Amino acid sequence: MNILVTGAAGYIGSIVTEELIKKGNSVIALDNLEQGHREAVVPEALFVHADLRDSEELEKVFRNYQIEAVVHLAAKALVGESMSYPESYFRTNVVYGINLLDTMLRYGVQKLVFSSTAAIYGNSERIPIKESHTTVPVNPYGDSKLMFERVLDWYADAHGLKFISLRYFNAAGSKDGLGEEHEPETHLIPNILKVALGQHEHVVVFGTDYPTKDGTCIRDYIHVSDIARGHILALKHMERNQANKAYNLGNSRGYSVLEVIETARKVTGASIPVVSHPRRPGDPAVLVASSERAKSELGWEPEKISLEVIIESAWKWQKEHPYGYGGNKSSEKTDQIGLLEVK
Repeated sequence: MNILVTGAAGYIGSIVTEELIKKGNSVIALDNLEQGHREAVVPEALFVHADLRDSEELEKVFRNYQIEAVVHLAAKALVGESMSYPESYFRTNVVYGINLLDTMLRYGVQKLVFSSTAAIYGNSERIPIKESHTTVPVNPYGDSKLMFERVLDWYADAHGLKFISLRYFNAAGSKDGLGEEHEPETHLIPNILKVALGQHEHVVVFGTDYPTKDGTCIRDYIHVSDIARGHILALKHMERNQANKAYNLGNSRGYSVLEVIETARKVTGASIPVVSHPRRPGDPAVLVASSERAKSELGWEPEKISLEVIIESAWKWQKEHPYGYGGNKSSEKTDQIGLLEVK
């Protein structure tokens, strides 16, 4: 199958691209490289440097390649940034996504797997979170993803689009030399590991007064290879004409920020100092998945469920790529490290 992957040079997109190719698919890997890394796109993929806002470039892609399905991961995904610049998130994650959908329809492409997020649930009153639970996002990032899920529902009703939305909980870990690098880095585990490498002085923990067992946020960490496998199964599911549904992808177990830090200390052997800061706006207290629907309907089951195993794989990549895909960078230390994005 010829599959267009948007955001293919990103953390999850690069690993999804690799897995699709391993399964015998041809991948057109599209990315604007604003956050992605060209080095992360496997050589077997056909890379296209383009932006979803550019309708003419999208037209060229669909005109030049016989695309049969789309895996849509391109997005802005920083919770904190979305609180300051909501307009950028709604424009990128909704308006530019509609550009993609309209181009798909013009070329008769009816299948799409959408990269959604647990952030759509907000402060859920029931844990673990099921797909049927109330969706009340507490940040523009989550709201933009929920808006696009609603757009997909209407396009399915009006135009026969087939889609599956995968609501990831916290992606982590590495696979086959592909790992996590963002600028700025806001995810918890890579920031902890940068401290273990001596690149930062300490980890900043935002909020120690949440209604949780140790006062810090609780998240469900899912290995990135398990997320990638979810996309393969979603595409197979659509081939059986079963679509237009959302599925949680998570381990169904939550760990607090302090538990993650303590596990990283065991894995790395480093002391990893911690500094506490006040809560940040937009961070829910607890996000833990129920993935029963994905298990029963997609046949998906997380394989790397141990937090220690997840951190070990991330640590391996971080040691091999201490300055990410870009090679040697300044080792100037900073103590302003972001934390706790949901993606």
